[in-house]
Amino acid sequence: MLALTLDHRRALRALAHTIRPIVRIGAEGLSENVIHELDQGLKSHELIKVRVFSDGREIRNALLQEMCHRLEAAPVQHIGKILVIYRPKPDEIAKPATAAFRKKRESRRTKRSFQA
Repeated sequence: MLALTLDHRRALRALAHTIRPIVRIGAEGLSENVIHELDQGLKSHELIKVRVFSDGREIRNALLQEMCHRLEAAPVQHIGKILVIYRPKPDEIAKPATAAFRKKRESRRTKRSFQA
């Protein structure tokens, strides 16, 4: 299973806020078809959300750990029935993790700054 730093995980949670779940796991659990769809989603998007329709928190934790173990991914977040997992693309593993994220914008100059 892949390990993430706290800063990297925080940035991934911020990026995951706007995306929608691409895989839904029902009563059948993790079948081979679900694992295949998760793998395809991670290959194309790197960061995906998964919705689990199970009421037990322990069951969802076990599913998250099994998904991450089988897909060699990292768990990012588990809130309610939504799980977020991340796996970098193979060519981007060697790059530093902070280079992939947006830089903060510089503050805008105000009207008063031009009057001086």
